[in-house]
Amino acid sequence: MTHKTKKRKHTLLLSIPILLLVVAVALLLTLRSKKTSNTEPYTLYVPANSTYQAVTDTLRANGCLTSAATWHTLARLRQYTHHVKGGRYVIKPHANLWLTLTKLYYGNQDPLQLTIGKQRTPQALCNYLGQKLELHPDSLLRLMQTDSICAAYGYTPQTIIGMFPRNTYQIYWNTTPRAFLDRMATESKTFWTSARQKQCHALGLSQQEVLTLASIVDEETNANEEKADIASVYLNRLHKGMPLQADPTVKYAVGDFTLRRILTVHTQTPSPYNTYLHAGLPPGPICIPSAASIDAVLANKETPYLYFCARADFSGRHAFAATLAQHTANANAFHAELNRRKIYK
Repeated sequence: MTHKTKKRKHTLLLSIPILLLVVAVALLLTLRSKKTSNTEPYTLYVPANSTYQAVTDTLRANGCLTSAATWHTLARLRQYTHHVKGGRYVIKPHANLWLTLTKLYYGNQDPLQLTIGKQRTPQALCNYLGQKLELHPDSLLRLMQTDSICAAYGYTPQTIIGMFPRNTYQIYWNTTPRAFLDRMATESKTFWTSARQKQCHALGLSQQEVLTLASIVDEETNANEEKADIASVYLNRLHKGMPLQADPTVKYAVGDFTLRRILTVHTQTPSPYNTYLHAGLPPGPICIPSAASIDAVLANKETPYLYFCARADFSGRHAFAATLAQHTANANAFHAELNRRKIYK
């Protein structure tokens, strides 16, 4: 073999690994340029302890994968097959497959928008949250019914529902029950500004008592312009030692929030929440009050009113009275309209 032949053969042998490397790099770049096949955003929910195969099956079933082989190859390269993290992930239309795997690998979740509104009981609140988050309603409810846990946040099992300010929050889907309570405790502290705390002190009521009274106001009306007047009625009654006789507390005691007419039989329902039977405020809020209702209580509006009832025109507004005689006339007019409309319960 001549020298030239040997040199040519040596050069060829050196070129083969380089060629293979170039091919491998080109193949890798091609694979890493692949995209998901969904044409609309898809939200992938990965429960705790999910397997790689379960994630793959979900993505394929929802039109995100055109090539399972490419997905498996990239998943092995990314080492995702044994590194599945739970959470909520939004897969954008035609997203880069490699970047999507990287997102899943590191658990870079997309938070969801969680709106907390007027929930009336801890059970109802937990059930609602169980529909929006991964947490189990009973797990959260057990925490909210544990004295020591509630005390750590400055509440009791009866008052802790007031620790959830009505608002919309960004939160991770797989937030644990305890982490969720921690988050709400932080949000509550943010809500109770120094100005609100000073107003609370001026009222001579605790923060929990303000929340409880605000929850009654919130159940009485949706008209924000009336809330300060309604709050004044109950504050005046508290100051005079009069029973609140708040109809919403009777509905809470009965457990029927659809009642449109409160009868004597309802006012006799045995319950610490029934303000017809028990003086002062009930043990805790009867719903999560709105900020408007809380501020209406804190406004401490001065009025002579001791009574109010729904107007007979069914406008949703109320007629206020300073005397029992005036209130009786207002109430008689409203009850007459109830009878005319055949509303008996």
